[in-house]
Amino acid sequence: MIIAIGNDHAGVAYKNAIIDYLQNNNIKVINFGTDTTESVDYPDFGHAVAKALEEQKASLGILICGSGNGIAMTANKHPHIRCAVCWTKELSALARAHNNANVISIPARFTAIEQAVEIVKTFLNTPFEGGRHLKRIEKI
Repeated sequence: MIIAIGNDHAGVAYKNAIIDYLQNNNIKVINFGTDTTESVDYPDFGHAVAKALEEQKASLGILICGSGNGIAMTANKHPHIRCAVCWTKELSALARAHNNANVISIPARFTAIEQAVEIVKTFLNTPFEGGRHLKRIEKI
């Protein structure tokens, strides 16, 4: 499994903690995010992660910005990207199980770093349920 990760200046510490978790679990990571807290534009990173999935360089994506919204909106402009804003592990589980989300967006200003890592763990370990949810996704 290869994960594409991207973040703006609000998500640097979150990204680093998530990358540590992923690498400690032998998951390859492609880092498209900024490594400084100097102000940057979140769309640059949302597009990069979405493009990595489109080009099949990564199987799933993780995005992080202040509210999680702007970077998610950016990713969702790409065909076949289903990015869900998740601020709890329960939302992360539902995004995968019911919506087959292939990207999650974490709001750094509304979650703790430990919580963000739990959101990622849940995202990676929750399978898509299919069934009645599949026909709904096909309508997207």
